[in-house]
Order: sequence, then C-alpha cells, then structure tokens
Amino acid sequence: MPPLRRSSAKAVAVPRSMRGPAGDRRDPLEDEARFLRSWFERPLVTGSVTPSGKMLARTMASYVDPRMSGPVIELGPGTGPVTEALVRRGIEQERLILVEFNPKFCALLQRRFPRATVLQGDAYRIRETLKGLVEMPCAATISSLPLFTKPMEQRMELLQSAHDLMQPDAPFVQFTYAVVPPIPAKCEAGSYTASRSNKVWLNLPPARVWVYRRP
Repeated sequence: MPPLRRSSAKAVAVPRSMRGPAGDRRDPLEDEARFLRSWFERPLVTGSVTPSGKMLARTMASYVDPRMSGPVIELGPGTGPVTEALVRRGIEQERLILVEFNPKFCALLQRRFPRATVLQGDAYRIRETLKGLVEMPCAATISSLPLFTKPMEQRMELLQSAHDLMQPDAPFVQFTYAVVPPIPAKCEAGSYTASRSNKVWLNLPPARVWVYRRP
C-alpha cells in the first residue's frame, strides 16, 4: 500500500504501542449504542440507528473476489461490521481503505483494524478524498452510505467516480432498506449493469444488496 499523502481527508493514526495484533474486538451492544448516539447527533450522515448485522455484512463481502488485485475501498464503515466480514472473506487489512466521516468511528476502526488505511473524509467526494493515495485500479468499492439522503445526481456521480478508480467489472456494492434501488437498476447509456441479492431477512430491519458493475 503506498504511503499516505496530503489530501482533504485526515489519516487517523494510532501509536503501535496501543495496537493489539488483531485489533479491538467488536461488542455488538456497545456498537449499537455508538450508532444510536451518532444518529441522534447527525441523522442524515449516519443514516441508521444500528450497524449492519452479520448476515448483511457477510452478503456484502461475498461480492468481493479476494483473488482480484488492488485495494478494496469501504465507504461509511461505521464501527466495522462489514470490514470484519471482508477480512473473514480473505481480504488482507493492508488492502483496505476505509473512508469514514465520523472521527470517533475512525479512531475505533484504526484500533480494530490496525493495518488498514483509515481516512476521515467525505466519501461522496471520493476523487478528492483518495487523491494521491490509490495508484492502481481497485478490486471493489463497498458502500454503507445512506444514499437516499442525497439527490440522484450526487449518487450517480459517486458511482461513476468509484468505477473510475476500479478495475473493469469490479463491483460497487451498496445495501438498502428500501424497496427501490438506491441507484436506478437500468441504465439507458449502458455505462453500468446492476444486480440485486435476495432480501436479507435476518438483518434488522431487512435489507437488500445491490451490485453495480461497469462492463
């Protein structure tokens, strides 16, 4: 992974003397309390009152091929349930670039995933946030952002920017609680294809995963 360079994002560093070999363990109840506090403070930024459940996180991670080279970008990782699923999937922490707006979540992520790159910044401005950091095509982008809080134009710009950073046919993975897709499933211009998972009923509330690829 190339060294961090100056950008609009802030790299969050934790002294190695404070880091465990495997990072801090997740406490689901404690993480739910963190999410609830964050939601009360900034509901449009956090988007959910609870972190993603294990089954939803596992479903999102399943679309990432560990054999595909390049970094894996995660947008809005929160307290790290999807990050943990990616590591269990076989993605080395060194390949992970975690972009999180909440500084408290950033510090928590750095403790839990000490070998990952954690950036405090605006995931919707992904080009600027990752400028000078990504020097090879990425293998995937995993998003837990509350896209429905943004206008469609901004969602489409995010999808386009993410695909510009990735290898051909690499997935942009997004979950939603809504019945309709967060980004249109059909693209008249043919700039991307979309597929969806079955409903993840074991998540609370039930959710679905959408996967967008550039042919």
